[in-house]
Amino acid sequence: MYHSTDPRAALTATPVGHKPNPTHFAGAEYAKFYDMPPTEATNGARTWHARGQNFVIAYSETETGAVLARRDQPDEYVVLLPDPGAGAEIVWNGQTTTVSGHSISFVPAGDSAVTLRGPAKVVRMMTSKSDDLARLCSNAASYANAHPNLPPFAAWPDPVGGAKVRTYSLEVAPAPGRFGRIFRGSTFMVNFLDPKNGPRDTTKMSPHHHDDFEQCSLALAGTFIHHLRWPWTTDMGQWRPDDHERCGSPSVTVIPPPAIHTSQAIDPGLNLLVDIFCPPRVDFSEKPGWVLNAADYPMPAAATTRT
Repeated sequence: MYHSTDPRAALTATPVGHKPNPTHFAGAEYAKFYDMPPTEATNGARTWHARGQNFVIAYSETETGAVLARRDQPDEYVVLLPDPGAGAEIVWNGQTTTVSGHSISFVPAGDSAVTLRGPAKVVRMMTSKSDDLARLCSNAASYANAHPNLPPFAAWPDPVGGAKVRTYSLEVAPAPGRFGRIFRGSTFMVNFLDPKNGPRDTTKMSPHHHDDFEQCSLALAGTFIHHLRWPWTTDMGQWRPDDHERCGSPSVTVIPPPAIHTSQAIDPGLNLLVDIFCPPRVDFSEKPGWVLNAADYPMPAAATTRT
């Protein structure tokens, strides 16, 4: 359910009876990095890790010259520099790409290193095929067994023109009818939402659900209450109480399908949320103009709409 002013109100819904109703549910995951010690502190970087079923989020606070390296990375990953600043140098396959602050980059599989040119916040997004990082996650135990209602992960097609570091500026002005600033690669879709000052209008909330994929909401500024509600089934043993979880920043919230959810910004100052999906969403990809780098990353040939 979306307010009429929300661009998502035009999304195509999954037909009724499209798939059987779920009978088992997972809870949400909350990682409040501001309340936790880092899981790693090395090479001028303090890093916190949290995960969903298909992905790992590595949030780092770095000094100038800090190096975030990956060896034998199994698939493409994302480097997000959310703030303006000196940026970084990304080395992959013997080639150096200089990226600015306030940017998002997609780095191919293999050996790579990100060297910070100034103090910065850095968010890296890897699939859970990165076993070494998955083991570091503060909520690793939650995924000892696979969560229900999620299909096996499948990457999207390789980019046009072959493997290389691709980087995009986040300096994109809002546009009527477009939802946030969406970029996708072969493994992730990232929506860097437009920052908002002050609390959200509580008459324009957006309770909705996803049938078969998790949503990761990364809070980078401000405070949010994540409201979640799970379906009732004939088995009361599967019923779950509602969540109304208050999360400051930085924090990660992983919302499982098919929980109804909406996030309420409550800070009187700046509120900034980044929504992350692994693999990319089909429904967002089908909206003309929503994915800003769609020309570089094709959709799967057999993609079908999901909600």
